[in-house]
Amino acid sequence: MSDLTVSFIQTALHWHDAAANRAAFDQLLAGLSQPTDLLVLPEMLTTGFSMDAPGQAEPMSGPTVAWLRATAARLDAVVTGSVIIAENGNYYNRLLWVRPDGTLSSYDKRHLFTLAGEQHTYSPGTARLVEDWRGWRICPLVCYDLRFPVWSRNQPAAPYDFVLYVANWPAVRRLAWMTLLRARAIENVACALGVNRVGHDGAGHAYAGDSALLDAQGNYLVEANTETGIFTHALVRADLDAFRARFTALQDGDAFELRG
Repeated sequence: MSDLTVSFIQTALHWHDAAANRAAFDQLLAGLSQPTDLLVLPEMLTTGFSMDAPGQAEPMSGPTVAWLRATAARLDAVVTGSVIIAENGNYYNRLLWVRPDGTLSSYDKRHLFTLAGEQHTYSPGTARLVEDWRGWRICPLVCYDLRFPVWSRNQPAAPYDFVLYVANWPAVRRLAWMTLLRARAIENVACALGVNRVGHDGAGHAYAGDSALLDAQGNYLVEANTETGIFTHALVRADLDAFRARFTALQDGDAFELRG
């Protein structure tokens, strides 16, 4: 098993301006000084957290999916983040998992944020995604999913080594963000990453960032705080395996079945 080099971008987002956001990510990616295996971008990476799906959604054949494919190929890395997608008459807050060869998988956000009326605009997902990538099993989720530990639970039927959340998580609830992210790492004996944004959106909400990468014991490996930039760190496979070998809590968990 190999180590996994993870990069993520924490930045402000241009409100409802997909081309400007893609260009801004490209500019930040120019500062990536080493190869990476995985690049993680925020939730609704081209728009900010918006309920204007009719005006902002793209099809799967649209320019953002094409940009993600080109970026993955150029970096020889998986690139992931969520985008507003229109498909078969419905709208989805869809996380896209794009591989260097152009193939992709997707996960539609399961827990829609009712305080913002997200459930009135978007259709929920029904199944989790666990991806094998360069010797790691990775479970990518979206923002509000962080509050629901059952959905995030590391299960024997679909185990993972690394759980990640892409988000637009407001500053007013930053304590919950930091606390729950750490809890998800500890309870699942897995590395965890939360990628949030900074700045203000077009609806007036403020975002503090606080993107962070943690090991399976809940120790911070990277803390972005309020900074804008690209952050990179190598997850060491031997460290995860050694901790799991001596602390076997996963085998003592309660048996249950997730239903969509």
